[in-house]
Amino acid sequence: MSNYAEEINKRRTFAIISHPDAGKTTLTEKFLLYGGAINLAGSVKGKATARHAVSDWMEIEKERGISVTSSVLQFEYDGFCINILDTPGHQDFSEDTYRTLMAADSAVMVIDASKGVEAQTRKLFKVCVMRRIPIFTFINKMDRDAGDMFALLDEIERELGIATCPVNWPIGSGKNFKGVFDREEKSVVIYSDTQKGTKEGDTTVIPIAQEDRLAEYITEDLKGQFLEEVELLDGASAEFDLDAVQAGDLTPVFFGSALTNFGVEIFLQHFLKMTTTPLPRKADIGLISPVENDFSAFVFKIQANMNKAHRDRIAFMRICSGKYEASMEVKHVQGGKTMRLSQPQQIMASERKILEEAYAGDIIGVFDPGIFSIGDTLCMPKDQFQYEGIPTFAPEHFARVRQIDTMKRKQFVKGITQIAQEGAIQIFQEFNTGMEEIIVGVVGVLQFEVLKYRLENEYNVEIKLENLPYEYIRWVENKDIDMVKLTGTSDMKKVKDMKGNPLLLFINQWSIGMTLERNNGLVLSEFGRE
Repeated sequence: MSNYAEEINKRRTFAIISHPDAGKTTLTEKFLLYGGAINLAGSVKGKATARHAVSDWMEIEKERGISVTSSVLQFEYDGFCINILDTPGHQDFSEDTYRTLMAADSAVMVIDASKGVEAQTRKLFKVCVMRRIPIFTFINKMDRDAGDMFALLDEIERELGIATCPVNWPIGSGKNFKGVFDREEKSVVIYSDTQKGTKEGDTTVIPIAQEDRLAEYITEDLKGQFLEEVELLDGASAEFDLDAVQAGDLTPVFFGSALTNFGVEIFLQHFLKMTTTPLPRKADIGLISPVENDFSAFVFKIQANMNKAHRDRIAFMRICSGKYEASMEVKHVQGGKTMRLSQPQQIMASERKILEEAYAGDIIGVFDPGIFSIGDTLCMPKDQFQYEGIPTFAPEHFARVRQIDTMKRKQFVKGITQIAQEGAIQIFQEFNTGMEEIIVGVVGVLQFEVLKYRLENEYNVEIKLENLPYEYIRWVENKDIDMVKLTGTSDMKKVKDMKGNPLLLFINQWSIGMTLERNNGLVLSEFGRE
């Protein structure tokens, strides 16, 4: 075993997923508070003068109070080195969330106690199931009136297809929220509304057997109700089974309030006991061990203009094995070149520090002169393997982009190309024209707004978007197809992506089948290749 096994084994890398407004960013901030990474948690929304959440760094995020890109945050807590990948909650950014989950070893799902499982939670959860990663559930906002918790657990099980095991159980909600019952310890942790931006104070823990002390905080009625619920729970909920949790078949459930900072540290402590160290990852030569193999990593995200002053591009990499040391030579497998990674940084939202070393499980950002693509593998010069690629989601909305000032052609092409390389949008050209005619495809319509905003603010280019009626896109798999002779339907459009791959856009789904019938041997695919 290598001498850096100890460093790797103390790492925990997880993503936080939720529906917008379920309190994900607030929970992230409270975690950072415990790690001493920040001293005062920033409120996400509110007046322009209010502190912005550390993990929301893009201007549009600060204006709208939503996260549109994933942030990476690292802190130390109780002997662990924790990497949090904070993901956008809005469904229009599910592609970014999917790629981020590729870099995580487990996920924390935040659910609003009064709203339950929302549409977006379902979509994100399916991504977790595809990855078979462990999921931990934090039911938030217990300091507000909530629905029936048994119904909520049923909904999680029914909607998401995973068994639940509450580790603690809430006593009341809203004005009657008194705390949580720890099922294993058979004790009650009393709720106190601490100062919102500071750490939990000394928590009052009362063993259930101490009836007199309990009576000081909880009425007889409420006590009777929660004891009845716990009894019901003992008979109804799944037994805790760590193997089932780590296989992604059982989710441990915790209750609390991220805003008032109650139940957050309890959750963090249990979570760290239940999660695993960085896991082996699948490559084309088999599984790569985090500890036994030398340095390797893959690119899961590219972000341009993180620093407005420098107009730079950062490629985010998840280190999968071994140790990274400053100025070491690595091989960029897809590019076939050996290189030194330039200015490897640990990114804390928009703040950075140059790294001397990093280990499997860590996320590093490296300066990208335009050579990396999402899904690329880096390894030692003597090694030769590739990690499995990250599929491209098929866009569902399309628009033609026109620049208002034709003199700014150069900035326009540069801007739209760089934003496309980040994977948030996909750009296509008419099959037989040059860059004059650009069509943008997005998974969610909010991406159009972000594109317009970023081109104006980061590249000083104004654009006009003209929505197109296409809803379906198919990649042409045949290498030898003559696109000129390909005959389709009247609602079909031939386009090509930035790498010159041919694609077809359709307005109606039935046109896809008709086009296949009319072109013998044609093979169409819903997923692009990175």
